[in-house]
Amino acid sequence: MNTSKNLSKFVKIALLSAIAVVIMLFEIPLIPLFPWLKMDLSELPVLIGAFAFGPMSGVIIEGLKILLNLLITGTGTGFVGELANFIIGVSFVVPAAMIYHRNKSKKSAIIGMIVGGLFMEVAGILANIYLLLPAFGMSGKIDITQYVMVGLIPFNGLKAILVSAITMLVYKKLSVSIFKVDPGFDKSKELRKEN
Repeated sequence: MNTSKNLSKFVKIALLSAIAVVIMLFEIPLIPLFPWLKMDLSELPVLIGAFAFGPMSGVIIEGLKILLNLLITGTGTGFVGELANFIIGVSFVVPAAMIYHRNKSKKSAIIGMIVGGLFMEVAGILANIYLLLPAFGMSGKIDITQYVMVGLIPFNGLKAILVSAITMLVYKKLSVSIFKVDPGFDKSKELRKEN
């Protein structure tokens, strides 16, 4: 019985990774001043998987997404873009899933996604300044303050908001019908009925 449950979880994680790769193929540059900041919503299946199966599953889905994308499209950035995507994705998904899994409820999901969004902002700034921009040889070529204020903060903020909003719209239905887990989104209603 436990083996079939693990196999089912593995299949669902693989499916979410594949969906994330397909979504990742549709990137849109949003800020003309920084055209390498391309929006995709591939963190959506990653967050859904982390909510359904736990933070570590989110890390696995994020890693598989990056590896599969590398196999399909290769790298145009010498792996720097892929590293950036992994760092930003994990910094958003892991805190969100950790908070949600402590007490599965709609409120903890919202708080988790807000905290995850803040972590993503901080990780994005630190990773870009100290790792990604130097790896691209761009440290002295762009105004860091402008890049952070006009590029990173609005870009990562918008991504966190979009992924969070769509997750809130679809997670309850998916968690029950496909993932066979209780989202805990109706706990406040149950408590009111008991009182």
